[in-house]
Amino acid sequence: MALGKKGGQTFGNSQPASFTKVDGAPDFGAFSPSLHPRYLERWDRKKTMIFCDLLRWLTLGSVPLAFVLGHLTLVQLYLVAFAEGTAYVLFSLAQISALPQVVEPAHLSRAYALDTATLLGPNLSAFIIGLAPAIEIGAILAYLVDSISYLVSVCSLVGMRVPFQVERPKDAAPRRLSLEIATGLRFLWGQRTLRLKALLTAFINFLTSPVSLALIVLAQGRLHLSVQWIGLILSVGGIGGILGSVFAPWLRERLRCGQILFFSTIIWIGAFLLVALTPWLSLLLVGRFLISFTYPVYGVTIVSYRLLLTPPHLQGRVNSAFRGLSYGSEPLGAALGGLLLGFLGAQAVFGLIAMGCMGCLLMVWGTGLHNV
Repeated sequence: MALGKKGGQTFGNSQPASFTKVDGAPDFGAFSPSLHPRYLERWDRKKTMIFCDLLRWLTLGSVPLAFVLGHLTLVQLYLVAFAEGTAYVLFSLAQISALPQVVEPAHLSRAYALDTATLLGPNLSAFIIGLAPAIEIGAILAYLVDSISYLVSVCSLVGMRVPFQVERPKDAAPRRLSLEIATGLRFLWGQRTLRLKALLTAFINFLTSPVSLALIVLAQGRLHLSVQWIGLILSVGGIGGILGSVFAPWLRERLRCGQILFFSTIIWIGAFLLVALTPWLSLLLVGRFLISFTYPVYGVTIVSYRLLLTPPHLQGRVNSAFRGLSYGSEPLGAALGGLLLGFLGAQAVFGLIAMGCMGCLLMVWGTGLHNV
């Protein structure tokens, strides 16, 4: 669920804006998603996922415990963010690489849509914080709920009996890490459509990484809203993400991949312009809903196409190479977005994001992705 990361942002503003992803999760792990393909191909994926969730359960649970004992420090929050970000990268790569082994190819879109439904978590945490009598109490509750959610995940993984990966030859000679990374990058770059989708996703993630922070700045500065109303705005994004996950498989079955990419960028352009120009809370909520609704639809389309195209023995390497591009752009976008917020303000930043999405639309049309 990843509820607690938004709490970490709000709790004393302990995480800098430049390291915050669009969904509220700390982005420390985004710097190195392509460094692990060799190990993910050779490790047991199920054990890797269980270990990562145990690590997140313990580290996130340490925050409310330290708060109750009166020993919570900024250093601990940074260490927790680093551990959670690292575990997130390893878990997500193992999870998405195992998906084609767990479900039938025809059900990949629906299965990945269930995963994207976790977009509710970071936004729900803001709602929890807003309902609490004090911001600090709400943030600690968000960390606690998040920690418990990972323990529930561990229990569900332990109960699964389906193999998460194909059997590998026991006498296969180990290869150097650089060769493993090169294999994934070579396959990704050799597939023109997959390469273009990776670059498009990297650009979109670059543009959208400062969205949550910009919404908070806009709500506080221009609309003068309270913490409770800001929590409501972010929660509307969570609802949009859930509904987008529900409709994504239905849309994927009825529209071509290129059509979904084309219409997604158009919706983003309209939504960001609406947020940039509107002086009313109601239209801001509509814009936030559309932004969050569209991302799962786009993500399910991109991921299901990649999983179907990639051979089973290359899933870990290709997924890590793809995410190395897409995740690697997020801290850069968040850093630039935070800087521009200070100089230009939230409205101007949303206007620039809309212009960037127009560039994405031109890329989709000009490269022929709309015909895929």
